[in-house]
Order: sequence, then C-alpha cells, then structure tokens
Amino acid sequence: MVLDWSKIGAGDQEPLLRPREIYAALPSKPWAYLRQEQGEVLEGWFRRKDDRDVVIKQNTGGGKTVAGLLIAQSTLNEGVGKAVYLAPDTYLAKQVRREAGRLGLATVDDPADIAFRSQQAILVTTFQKLINGKSVFGVAGDGREAIDLGIVVVDDAHAALATTEGQFRQTIPASHSTYTAITALFAADLQHQSAKGWSDIQADDYTAAVRIPFWSWANRHSEVMALLHPHRLEDDFKFEWPLIADKLQLCAATVTSKGLEIRPPCPPIGMIPAFARARRRVYLTATLADDSILVTDLDADPRLVAHPVTPGSASDLGDRMILAPVALNRTLDDEAVRLLAWQFARGDRNGDNTPDAQPINVVVLVPSQRAAAAWAPYADRTHYVGGLEAGVAELKAGHVGLVVLVNKYDGVDLPGDACRLLILDGVPRPMDAMERREALALANSPTRLGREVQRIEQGMGRGVRDSDDHCAVLLLGANLGVATHDPLHLGLFSPATRAQLALSRDVAQLIQGQGLDAVRVALEACLNRQPQWLERSRRALAEIRYADTSVVRPESIAAREAFDLAATGQPRAAADRLQQAINSMEDPALRGWFMEQKAAYLHLVDPVAAQQLLTSAVNENEFVLKPAAGIAPAKIKAAAVQARAASEFLASTYQNGMTLVLGVRALLEEIVWDEERTDDAEAGWQRLGQHLGFTSTRPEKLYGTGPDNLWALSADRHAVTELKTGCTTDSIAKKDLDQLGGSVRWDVEQHPGVTALPVMVHPRRDLDERAIAVQGMRVVTPEKLQALKQAVVAYAVALADGQGRWSDEQAIATQLAHHKLTAGTLFQTYAEPPRTASGA
Repeated sequence: MVLDWSKIGAGDQEPLLRPREIYAALPSKPWAYLRQEQGEVLEGWFRRKDDRDVVIKQNTGGGKTVAGLLIAQSTLNEGVGKAVYLAPDTYLAKQVRREAGRLGLATVDDPADIAFRSQQAILVTTFQKLINGKSVFGVAGDGREAIDLGIVVVDDAHAALATTEGQFRQTIPASHSTYTAITALFAADLQHQSAKGWSDIQADDYTAAVRIPFWSWANRHSEVMALLHPHRLEDDFKFEWPLIADKLQLCAATVTSKGLEIRPPCPPIGMIPAFARARRRVYLTATLADDSILVTDLDADPRLVAHPVTPGSASDLGDRMILAPVALNRTLDDEAVRLLAWQFARGDRNGDNTPDAQPINVVVLVPSQRAAAAWAPYADRTHYVGGLEAGVAELKAGHVGLVVLVNKYDGVDLPGDACRLLILDGVPRPMDAMERREALALANSPTRLGREVQRIEQGMGRGVRDSDDHCAVLLLGANLGVATHDPLHLGLFSPATRAQLALSRDVAQLIQGQGLDAVRVALEACLNRQPQWLERSRRALAEIRYADTSVVRPESIAAREAFDLAATGQPRAAADRLQQAINSMEDPALRGWFMEQKAAYLHLVDPVAAQQLLTSAVNENEFVLKPAAGIAPAKIKAAAVQARAASEFLASTYQNGMTLVLGVRALLEEIVWDEERTDDAEAGWQRLGQHLGFTSTRPEKLYGTGPDNLWALSADRHAVTELKTGCTTDSIAKKDLDQLGGSVRWDVEQHPGVTALPVMVHPRRDLDERAIAVQGMRVVTPEKLQALKQAVVAYAVALADGQGRWSDEQAIATQLAHHKLTAGTLFQTYAEPPRTASGA
C-alpha cells in the first residue's frame, strides 16, 4: 500500500504567510536557519507588506536574493496575485532560479507558463522582459489586456534602472534614413546652439552631442512624428517607440554622429500597466544613501521610499581592506600596480619572480576596451558581458589567475576564492548623449557624485558576498583616490563601506610614502587573516547601523510630479511645480538645469515667457540651452595677480594636502589622448587653468562659437586653445588650423586690444602639406603635455607638503616660477612651434 501524503496533515490549514515560517517549512532548505539579517529584513517587510512600495537595503552579500524570493512566495501564499522576480540581466536571472531551486521554491522563466498564471510559481525574468514596447505583460494602448500582478520584486534595483532609462530612450542610428531627414529639419537650430558641435557631428566625431532646442522640437514635433511613425514596426523602433510616441512633444532630442536620441524627462512607466498597477513593488537595493532615482524612473512613492527596511546592524559585510595606491605614494604608477597584481595571481608575494605563496584569483574591473588593453600583458583572461557567465564559473571552480571584466561593475558574484584581490581601474562614464550633457552641466552636483559613488560601491562589492568572506581592494587612478578621501564623496557611501574606508585610511597612513613592498605587507594582513587586522576590521563594523531614512531629493520628486502633470496635458502646472523646487535650491548649476526644463514646459503655453526664463537660466548654469535670440559672450578679465587667484581657488576647493594632490592628478588624468574622451580633456584643461590662477572658460560650450578653451594670461594676453586630443592623423590638418585661426579672430573681436596666443593640443606638430600655420602658434605635443603634467603635479605636491601652503600667495608664486607655470613661461616651456613639411 502507498500512502497518499497529500491527504495527510492538510485539513483546513492556512497557508504560511510569514517569510521566516515559509523558510522553516521548506523540505530542502540549504541552511538550518536564515541569517539574522535576513530574518530581520523579512520581518520588517511583513510589517509593511501592505505598503505599495517597499525598499529593502542590505550590504552586498547580505542575502537579498533569498529574501526577495521568500517575499514573492509569501505574496503567492496570501493570494494577492501573480509574483514576478526581476533581475538586471539573463545571467543573474539564471542565478536567481538556481537559488530558488536550492530553496525548493517553484519558479518559471516564461510569462505564458500556466504555473505562473495560476499563481503556483514565481516568474523569474529580466527587467527588460517587462519593460519594452512589445512587452508580453501588455503596453498601454496596444489593445491587449495587461497581466495583473500581485507583486514585483526588483533585484539590484539601481542596476535595473539603467535598463529602464534605455527602454524609454529611442535611438535612431545615423545609418537610418530618418536620421538624415530629422537632422536636416533642425540643421539651423543645431548650428545656432553650437556651430563647432554641429560641424563635429557632420565630420563624424562621435564625442560631439548637440540638443535640438525644445522650442523647435515642440513646434515641429508633428513633422517628426510623420517621419518616424511609418518605421514603428522596424527592429530599431519596435521596442522603444511605443513607450514614448505619445510623449514625443515633451521629449528631449539630442544629436550625435552615431544617432539621434529621443527621451522624455522621466520614463512614462505607466505605459507598462503590469508594473504601474502592481499591488506590491519591492526594490532590493544596495546600501546607498540616495534613492531619488526610484522616484524619478519608477514613480515610486517618495514617502515610502524614504523609509527603507534594513537589518538591525550593518555589520553583515565581509572583510575588506581598500587602498588607493596613488594616495599612498605619488611615485607609484599604474604599471607598477599591474605588476604587483600579476605577482599575487601567481603566488609571488615577495616580487622576486619566485612563487612563495598560494596563488590567488585577481579580478580587475575596467570601464572600456581601451582600459582593458593596458592589462593585456598580465591578464590570463579578459571577459566581456557576453562571455561573463563562463568566466565567472571558471573563477568559482578554482584558480585562474588575473581576470579582467570589461564594463561590468554590478551583478557579478565572486565569493570566496573566486576573488581575493579586486582592482577597480576606473569607473564607467556616461555614454548616451543626454547623460554626457548632464555630466557637463552638473559636474559637481550631488546627483552626479551619487551616481559615481554608486558605481564604485557596486564594483567594490563584487569580491565579498557574505559576512565571512574577505577580499583586498585596490583602486587605480586619482579619480578613485579622490572618491575615497573627499568628504563630499565619502558621505555618499554606505555606513559600512565608510567604516571600512576609514580603517583602510589608517593603514594607508602607516605606509604613506613607501613603495610596493609596503603595499604588499598591507595586503598580506588582509589576505592572510592576520589576527590584528581581523580584530580591528570586525570592531570597525561592530557598531555600524543602517540609516533609518534614505535621501529622496526634493528636486527629484518635483521632476517626477511635473512630468506627470505635463504628460496629462497640464504644462503650466508642471512649470509651477518645478518652480516650487527651484525656489529652495542653493546650487546655481542645479537651478539653471531645472529652469531649462521649466522653460520647456512653459513654452507649450507661453513661448515668450519661456525664452525669458531660459535667458535667466543661462546666468545660473552656463551649459544650458542658449535662448533663440542667443546670448552675448561675456568678457573675461585676467586676475590682477596670478598667484593670488590660484591661492584663492585652491583654498576654496581643497581642505587638505591629500585632496589637493589627488584632485590635481585627477584633472590631469582627464587630459588624455583618447578619441572617446575629448570632452573630458576640454573640461580638464579648463580646470587646469583655474588651478594655475588663470581665468579659464570654454567659449564653444558656452556660446556655440569661439575656441575650446580660453585662458586670460594677463590683462592684454590670452591663450586661445583648440584641443585635438582625439585626433589620429599624423599631421595637423588644414581644417584644424582654420578653426584655430577663426578662434583667434573671435577672441580679438570680443576683446579689442588683446593679443591672442594660438595654442593647439595635438599629437603631432607636423603641418599637413596644404596647411599654413597660424602666426605665433604653439603646439602642446604628447611629450610636452607629459612634461607639463609632471610640473603641475610637482607644484601641487610642493604646496601640499606644507601646512596650508596652497592658500599662501607667496608660496604659490614661488612654485609657479620654479616650475615655469607663470603666464610668461608656461607655453614657451611646455609647447613648441609647429613644423612644416620641409622640417622648418
């Protein structure tokens, strides 16, 4: 006889609802008990389960996946409705399904699966599967009935938001016929906004980006609709176009040589009714302080987002030592660190090419293929996103060596021996046109800094996946060094990471100024689990608590509410809502940015008032759109005394000598010979001028005409500079010299009586045979630029070594003269005349 167990012990028993009880009843649970932090989070959610939006924050490796699955199962047991668990990508979705399998929870990967439809299994899929214009869950207005959802669990919510922004952005490739038609339609407007930018786009410079003015776009959006609508079913359109077509008039359109990007001010998430109407939405996030983007992108309730569910203690983070070599010793270059990493991967802890220890897996995160190339001599493997799954599996299986992962800073689990030394070599930079424009306009705003810190913290979290794990972390480059020393950046890290950074800075002070051997010793303390380090590491985290509230910035709430008003045909109310936020803003750059958006809404009801407002916006933020009538270039005035201007700038910018040196090195790292980073180079050159005491501006960015950069060297002498850091030719082309000559004429016209010194930053000083040099011009070649960088670093180091010498006018004057950085010597020393085809 066979017992029918389905009829035994069932009776009228109520289904289990508390997630902890669900786990306790699982027949094949992988651990006897949930970790304390998981239990606390699950109890916290259960108390708030009827809140529509709940944010759950835990440290990396805190077990968020298990918590999310149990929350989804609880909702199914309660009969609230269907359950969906969304991962950022297919690789992570597979990981979640494997985790559910270990727990014995039923999951499926197909929205059509009857087990999902009948609320018998959790659907585990990607965010992109839900958010797209052909979504099987239904799209508003497509005639299909939307799938009704009880709960949506968004795993790694901040990473998923990149998908959201991408899906609500229509990109028309330059190869498509409509790109040519639309850019021709707005050619005069683009020319007016930036003559150089428009010329660069036509010359196929893919770093150039120019926004079509909102008034031109709104006035002619019906013509744009007529051009785009016939292509709505094509592959380039069908996944994004249905989500933004009805909001076309409100969209910002930005042109690059690669394509035309069209995106609304906020994602109209209501176009996906399954998500917008879900009874419960749970966001599993990292421990970042700022959750504003959940409001702007996903229309989460700001009142609920501001109060996340967290464990009682934030000490559930694995052990990490985090060092920035450039902050330890200014003479340590990146190549030395690469060699060190290679030696650790081979078990050569003494650096004598003799294995003397257990080899370890070293994982390097880089933002681009170019950055990966620098590691090629040392890398055993280099993996891109497509080959990531196999690469991570190999690391988990045993020793591989030094492995480079390209542009993947989140969603990779490298527990235990899979990664013992993690290296971040830069962070991803904004790639789409709108982000690049925002990065320029809001360079130092909390919004931009927050996103940068988010990427850094996500990257640093790859190597520790639970509280018993450990990993040493090295941060390459001055930009990452700044992020771990500058108070503005530090305040944006999670409490536990801040504690680890503070402890690591104590270690760094002990080996300050020493070489690689000292770095080895410090890393060994972490890797070998030295008791002294371990005790101090655990003590540093012991009293750390999560913040009770998350930051939801008022301007983010206003941006979302204003867009929702405009989207429902209330542009004046939208403009008024933004004004409420503008009234309380202290940052002029942010005020100007929001005034531009307010003007875009206001244009729909009062075009004259919109243009007047935009004129005011330019006074707050010089990088917003120029009004239709244009703006007169402002006259620049040289500082009366160069050293005094430098001292005032440095004193107001840097709090201590370390941040001074790191800040200077960071800006110099931006001035590189890279065709993908020409805008970064121009911004770095502007900041360089300010650090040396010159009035420094970017006329082309400000007015759409004039040089890339203008330094007022003295009352009657200007350095007119064109930067060609992305140039790959073996000579200076005629068109580049024509551009420099035109910029010189512009400066003389704007500043009568001034002598213009023509300067070109170019990889070669040889003139094309058809080119004629601009009279008196100087060329900053790679060799000269390197010498200039060395001099500027030495200048900063000398000032930082004293007590507050960077605010001492006399000390600065001495250093400027010593390093030949004065107005009269700089370009004579660090630039040279061009060379003709004959060698003259």
